[in-house]
Amino acid sequence: MSANPQKNRTGLDRVWHAFGYSLSGLKAGWHEKAFRQEAMGSFLLVPLSFYVGQTWLETALLMGTVVLVLVIELLNTGIESAIDRIGPEWHELAKRAKDTGSAAVLLSLLLCIAVWAAAIYANFFA
Repeated sequence: MSANPQKNRTGLDRVWHAFGYSLSGLKAGWHEKAFRQEAMGSFLLVPLSFYVGQTWLETALLMGTVVLVLVIELLNTGIESAIDRIGPEWHELAKRAKDTGSAAVLLSLLLCIAVWAAAIYANFFA
């Protein structure tokens, strides 16, 4: 028997509760300014990917890079929340964890920009 009663759930009961936890995570992410900004951008870019993408693969890649930014931002928020839970004092490992999470967000944004720029160039200017 697990100390955490949530670990004992099985089947559809587990799936249902996991879905609820995921919605709670999205709600928590929405309270972060960076996530809200990126989500607002995704509300524009995801539909626009159907126009920019010339094939289903291009469209999926364009959408995928946008969603990847949101996923990485949520993971970064999770890292920052866990570090902040430990304590407010400065520590080199806490700084490293937060900085690497931030770097992951930056890399995902650069990938998204590069893929979108390449698709726009190839499909409208080449």
